[in-house]
Amino acid sequence: MSWGTELWDQFDNLEKHTQWGIDILEKYIKFVKERTEIEVSYAKQLRNLSKKYQPKKNSKEEEEYRYTACKAFLSTLNEMNDYAGQHEVVSENLTSQILAGLARYVQELKQERKSHFHDGRKAQQHIETCWKQLESSKRRFERDCKEADRAQQYFEKMDADINVTKADVEKARQQAQVRHQMAEDSKADYSSILQKFNHEQREYYHTHIPHIFQKIQEMEERRIVRLGESMKTYAEVDRQVIPIIGKCLDGIVKAAECIDEKTDSQLVIEAYKSGFEPPGDIEFEDYTQPMKRTVSENSLSNSRGEGKAEPKFGGKPKGKLWPFIKKNKLMSLLTSPHQPPPPPPASASPSAVPNGPQSPKQQKEPLSHRFNEFMTSKPKIHCFRSLKRGLSLKLGAAPEDFSNLPPEQRRKKLQQKVDELNKEIQKEMDQREAITKMKDVYLKNPQMGDPASLDHKLTEVIQNIDKLRLEAQKFEAWLAEVEGRLPARGEQRRQSGLYDAQPAPTVNNCAQARESPDGSYTEEQSQESEVKVLATDFDDEFDDEEPLPAIGTCKALYTFDGQNEGTISVVEGETLYVIEEDKGDGWTRIRRNEDEEGYVPTSYVEVYLDKNAKGAKTYI
Repeated sequence: MSWGTELWDQFDNLEKHTQWGIDILEKYIKFVKERTEIEVSYAKQLRNLSKKYQPKKNSKEEEEYRYTACKAFLSTLNEMNDYAGQHEVVSENLTSQILAGLARYVQELKQERKSHFHDGRKAQQHIETCWKQLESSKRRFERDCKEADRAQQYFEKMDADINVTKADVEKARQQAQVRHQMAEDSKADYSSILQKFNHEQREYYHTHIPHIFQKIQEMEERRIVRLGESMKTYAEVDRQVIPIIGKCLDGIVKAAECIDEKTDSQLVIEAYKSGFEPPGDIEFEDYTQPMKRTVSENSLSNSRGEGKAEPKFGGKPKGKLWPFIKKNKLMSLLTSPHQPPPPPPASASPSAVPNGPQSPKQQKEPLSHRFNEFMTSKPKIHCFRSLKRGLSLKLGAAPEDFSNLPPEQRRKKLQQKVDELNKEIQKEMDQREAITKMKDVYLKNPQMGDPASLDHKLTEVIQNIDKLRLEAQKFEAWLAEVEGRLPARGEQRRQSGLYDAQPAPTVNNCAQARESPDGSYTEEQSQESEVKVLATDFDDEFDDEEPLPAIGTCKALYTFDGQNEGTISVVEGETLYVIEEDKGDGWTRIRRNEDEEGYVPTSYVEVYLDKNAKGAKTYI
């Protein structure tokens, strides 16, 4: 099967067919090129999608990715990023293995096709020239034969005519002979050209054209084979990335299988656990005697051992309602003094000495007034933790030791800070080691550099290490204090034996009324006797008694200038002893030493009560 023998007369059709084959090849190249563009665009969109949902650094989202479900989602994003990379690999391989080769091959194919058809046209022109020569010699031979025949007839006519002279007859004979010779020459020429044409024609149809068409056929078959190989390569390029794409999908499945709901639940506990204990039962307070104030279970007389009859349910101590203060706001309003505690940090100081002369007792407002106040007033902060947080927000920054957080969250933050500092210290130490090695190299090879040029940098790195170590020690000390590995500053003083002090002798038949720093009165009047003593006699008797025992410690969250009478100045971070807790008026009585004691706003200190101390209530 050969185009040269089977299609010897289809030169124009073969020319059209080969051009169509090149068009098909160029169309396939365009298809592959658009496929590569789609792959690149798809990979870019996948990467943008993965990047869009990646957690932002140093943001709250980054903390959320501790959970196993979020980790699985993050793994899915990473796998999708790798998945996008495989589409980029497909695009690159299609470009390098198909597009580049086919583009060059098309150019070569066009040149080869042009050469073959140029040779074919040249052969056609040659055979056409030979045919024209043959036709020309044939017409000349025909003309010469006709003229020789007419000359012969003219001679015979002249020769038969008796009236014609002999000279005219001879002239006609000679003319006939010339024409006859010309015919013979034309015949010989025509015969020669005919033989030549037949030879050229045989060469054209049996040698030249078959050879040219055979080359064109081979060229076309190579084009078809190349197109098929390109299609196979196209499939193999996709097939090569299928295992890696499968691994990406397996990674997503594996990440999904690693999701553990129990672990996530535990992480929620670790993230939001405050370390406080649930509130205890609320004691019953008797409002049947409107002219008498209810005596608090932790009044000064109780701390000295004075027995009092207090109606209770279950006999359980009253606990602070820290986590549920909004839910129990009505009870807080009903049982607390009418005037709210001073807001930090610019709260008013006490205007009278505690345990000083008794002022007229403020009567409680009716229940309806308190309820109306609850319904119309704005939400107030009635717990120690809320006050701390509110003040921290006012100041614009959290304390360095994270004391504004609950114990468990504070421990985690401190541990995280210690880990970060240790990483920075290790980084600086690695840098110091690198500089030291470089300096040794400079000392051994001075041509590489001046060793003295590294001294400043080495000194700076050493100073940074010292600063970071001091910072780490500070946070480690706070962490140790939180975890209980080291005693707090207040606990060191407690260990000296102050907690072993005995309660002061009980003062009988007296009403002990303490005026709070904001002018309100605590409910500490004895129900057994309404005998009033003068403030001077009370103070003299009180001064002769032993000091009140400490019921816990406290740490100053902010600096407080106790300029007014009855208050005491504290410095932020200072640890002191608590000798009388907040009775609801917003003030706590503390002691620095045996001679210095007074009141500070409760919101300015963090209280740690000793559960074993007599009359102590626990803040939770």
